[in-house]
Amino acid sequence: MRANEGYFAAPRGGGPGVLVLHAWWGLSDGIMRYCDRLAAGGLVAHAPDLAGGRIARTIPEAQALAGELDEEAGCRRAADGFARLRGHPAVRGRLAVAGFSMGVWFALDLATRFESVRTVVLHYGTAGPFDHGRHRAAVLGHFAEHDPYEPAEEVRALEDGLGRAGRAARFHVYPGVGHWFAEADRHDAYDAAAAARALRRTVSFLRDRLQTSAVAPPEEW
Repeated sequence: MRANEGYFAAPRGGGPGVLVLHAWWGLSDGIMRYCDRLAAGGLVAHAPDLAGGRIARTIPEAQALAGELDEEAGCRRAADGFARLRGHPAVRGRLAVAGFSMGVWFALDLATRFESVRTVVLHYGTAGPFDHGRHRAAVLGHFAEHDPYEPAEEVRALEDGLGRAGRAARFHVYPGVGHWFAEADRHDAYDAAAAARALRRTVSFLRDRLQTSAVAPPEEW
């Protein structure tokens, strides 16, 4: 269900909560479909609108939209979305955050500000230099083999930084795909097989992390 504050998708009977933070396109159809798929996996998903209702259709439009996005306003909208998810009547148990591209920075920022965020999923974004000693989240990452926005050395730097900070992390690199491969409305980049594999890994990771008291990541994530 889309509302002014963003998009909600919940399974019958509720479940653990996942905040989904969109890429520079705004709150797109692809992100809402992703929320629906999380709900089909037994998770309550909420995607707040970080861009204030604006949607970009092309890369130049998205570059302009991202350039105009006020960082403070984006952080506030992400935090407000987290509060809405936490208070949603369908949420049972703990909460996680998933970020797509630009949304990765906001996801990691939330983990530093909310101690309850102990589970983070990243999609083809590294957030640049970041002090991972400031959060306690286990991190699952999905990255593209051919990605001019996030080269392999940046992905390795993120993985190394998480390791040095003592964070549990598991990264997957999907062969033959590029940036935005998991967003179904990006017809120039979407790869159904890679997206489905990433989703299966994500749902397994999230359900295991959020529905049990164990802090260690599951073996199959």
